[in-house]
Amino acid sequence: MILEVEGVHKAFASPAGPIEVLRGVNLRVAGGETVAIVGESGSGKSTLLSLLAGLDVPTLGSVRIDGADLGALTEAELARFRARRLGIVFQQFHLMSGLTALENVSLPLELQGASDAEARARAVLEQVGLTKRAGHLPSRLSGGECQRVAIARALVVEPALLLADEPSGSLDAVTGDAVDRLLFELVERRGATLILVTHSDRLAAACDRCLKLADGALAG
Repeated sequence: MILEVEGVHKAFASPAGPIEVLRGVNLRVAGGETVAIVGESGSGKSTLLSLLAGLDVPTLGSVRIDGADLGALTEAELARFRARRLGIVFQQFHLMSGLTALENVSLPLELQGASDAEARARAVLEQVGLTKRAGHLPSRLSGGECQRVAIARALVVEPALLLADEPSGSLDAVTGDAVDRLLFELVERRGATLILVTHSDRLAAACDRCLKLADGALAG
């Protein structure tokens, strides 16, 4: 199993007392599998994705990715693990505004000290159809192009697990459909494992499994 989530709870403090968003989430995902997580707004989907990405920690329970218990890692170890083993695609792109498309994609590799960072980044930009836009800043790219850069940045490290949070949610329908098709094509081509948070029934149906998050727990 590439991902093992066991008994995960997550509570947040409030003036009225702790608010429990996740209540005993369990999830096992095999390598190469694509899994959609759906649920109402406020059900905790993005909270769960943050825990899977190691950007937050559970109140109780454990998250293991590729055999590593995220809760047992130091901050420095977790940062290195995230950089080398995880790819994350956000709804709002989160590109570095002062860097070109090529520089945004090569940055994760450069942080690892990869000597071939630029060549690998150019290769992935070619796969997402942006070879001719490699030298452009995000401000000169369309929303769809920015999201393709974000997908390339997530995949350039050849992650064990790719996490996507409403990857086409901020795009118009036509552009969003194109970005979604590209994401699934690249995931299939690379044999990657994908956890996708989405409101789209069409996207959820394209995954191997669809799980619903409700009342703080996952159900198939």
